[in-house]
Amino acid sequence: MFAPTELMWALIGLILTIIGTWLEVFLPSPPWTWAQSGLYPVSLGISFQVGAVLLTGCLAGKNAATLSQIAYLALGLVFFRTFGLQVFTQGGGLGYVQEPSFGYLIGFVPAAWYCGLLAFRTKPTLEILASGCLAGLGWIHACGVTYLVLAYLLGWGKAFELGFGQAVLQNTILALPGQLVVACAVSVIACVMRQVMFY
Repeated sequence: MFAPTELMWALIGLILTIIGTWLEVFLPSPPWTWAQSGLYPVSLGISFQVGAVLLTGCLAGKNAATLSQIAYLALGLVFFRTFGLQVFTQGGGLGYVQEPSFGYLIGFVPAAWYCGLLAFRTKPTLEILASGCLAGLGWIHACGVTYLVLAYLLGWGKAFELGFGQAVLQNTILALPGQLVVACAVSVIACVMRQVMFY
């Protein structure tokens, strides 16, 4: 049974993940280019989605974070067909299980659980929260690549059509540097927020 505060955090985590799906991550241009071209935003080519998963784990703990990601998957798979809600980046519905990125979405569940577990084991230091975020990120990519391997071996879904190498390139190799930056930012934000909220 979940406590009321866990249900509240799960709802917050769900909302953050949905909103994060549609917000692209930008950084300011490097200072050494300001003299020539000024200050301008540079896209990291990823959304805040993974950051929302990790932030929920760091602030809400393993139970609420896990519940929020199970609800996210359920909304995307079930409610898309019923209500037309586009929760995932490329639509939703049960057919989404054939998308190359679906394994990474499955990875949100163990990532949220493990990140939340590590974040609440001891006093919330920056190192502890960063290790939780990095471990959560590792879970996302481990599940995603495993899903791609299975899809490729079984010869089904868009992952097979796209090709294993191309799917890994798009979903892991190109996304990971930006996600590492987001994980570091989440660690700092979560550390400050945990200090402010005294828990």
